[in-house]
Amino acid sequence: MDDVRTGVTTVADAADAVDNTVIAVRDLQILDGTKRLVGPVTFELATGSTTGLCGPSGAGKSTVLRALVDLLPHGLHRRGEVEVLGRPVRYGKGNSTLRSTVVLVPQTPVVFGGSILDNALFGLRHLVRASRTEMRDRVEQALREAGLWGEVSDRLDRPAQTLSNGQRQRLCLARALALEPAALLLDEPTSALDERSRDTVEESVAALRGNRTVLLVSHDPAQVERLCDRTVRIDLPNTWEPSPAAV
Repeated sequence: MDDVRTGVTTVADAADAVDNTVIAVRDLQILDGTKRLVGPVTFELATGSTTGLCGPSGAGKSTVLRALVDLLPHGLHRRGEVEVLGRPVRYGKGNSTLRSTVVLVPQTPVVFGGSILDNALFGLRHLVRASRTEMRDRVEQALREAGLWGEVSDRLDRPAQTLSNGQRQRLCLARALALEPAALLLDEPTSALDERSRDTVEESVAALRGNRTVLLVSHDPAQVERLCDRTVRIDLPNTWEPSPAAV
């Protein structure tokens, strides 16, 4: 597994051609006023890669994920460049198209009221025009890819609230996969799970390797080693340094 340290503009294998790059981040900084909270961070995600975003607690790993989909908490702003499929993501201009192209799956699985099927269809219903049959087919494929179909295929009309925590996390993964995103951002996907559920979710994430582009935040170095092709490390910023101006 390759290890890339951020804060420099040269990234290993970056010369492998723009066509293979799903997300490119250059000198990304997250600021609270003039105080730099994160960065500068530089990395690229290649098609089909699984990359671990690592660093000490408080380094801003989850904040980086939110910056990639332009969902920073109120009061924070970013500098630097973010590109998705070769197109710049303008700060403050993120929309549903961006967030269905790069899908953030949060640490705590969000399960809405309604059935398992309703939950799996949630994003598709809001963003895709397709026949009922086509949408159900996409949901089935996504549930299979997330490793959940065998457990819920005979009870899709049951309330999603009846699922275990591990099943809920895989349902959220399936909901994201149904959108056919260019990249998945997984924020500590197993941190709230027991050991058995963690192993099941890990199996689902591992099955995506080579087929989906994944950026994984995890506090567990062993998990990153198991699941990722390479790592990008971010460190706590030197807050005494002035924030570099955007290029």
